[in-house]
Amino acid sequence: MGLFEKKFCDICGKKIGLLGNKKLEDGNMCGECAKKLSPFFSERRHSTKAEIQEQLEYREANREQVANFNTTRSIGNYWKILVDENQKKFMVTNAYDLEKANPDVLDYSQVTGCDLDIKETRIERKTKDSEGHYISYSPPRYDYSYDFKVRITVDHPYFDEIEYSLSNGPVNVGDRRPSEASGTWKVRTGSFFETGTNDYYEYYEMGEEIKELLDRMCFGDQKSDEKPAPIMAVICPRCGATTLPNEHGCCEYCGGAVN
Repeated sequence: MGLFEKKFCDICGKKIGLLGNKKLEDGNMCGECAKKLSPFFSERRHSTKAEIQEQLEYREANREQVANFNTTRSIGNYWKILVDENQKKFMVTNAYDLEKANPDVLDYSQVTGCDLDIKETRIERKTKDSEGHYISYSPPRYDYSYDFKVRITVDHPYFDEIEYSLSNGPVNVGDRRPSEASGTWKVRTGSFFETGTNDYYEYYEMGEEIKELLDRMCFGDQKSDEKPAPIMAVICPRCGATTLPNEHGCCEYCGGAVN
């Protein structure tokens, strides 16, 4: 097969441009079809034509979910988490036109966790000596910037996490590190806008609000620091095996009730 031989999309049948081919495990896909997939889907190269077609059918059905979505709460400036509290559904998107973007609509019950991460970047400030050469201050001085990342883990057939930058890139705070507030953020420590400190705390608090919301989706009215009671191993009275009861209180080996 020639390197520049014309290819056709195995999904829609249209001819694929020279640089527009999106490889599948057992075929090819055009860029237009690829745009219709979920933005959080990352396994395209390892997907078959049948699996892609199945996802596209899901994505088309998702349009009705978007049309029926009634936003009662919104958190974020760039990427936003939109919540329909009446239907207990949510979506994460950076789109203004929801109908066109068709963001994935998920149920509260699909949330399995939420992690917050602050990545610190520092760049050394330097000054000039009498000969015009850049030298370090003594002691060294740095400019700091921070990127606020949100990672939501979900139980979904086409992706298992939603990750995005809450701040849409680094927040520059100058040469003074913000004091670290207590909370659920994980700070990974390692251009000259001093007013960026206000933005830092705005995104910090925004992330805390998102974390609280997602934890409530996971655990209901339990506090975010409370964990579900651990499942204890017991002896099955029916088969005598040591077992961890399933959600119905039954033995994992014989299926008999253990309570």
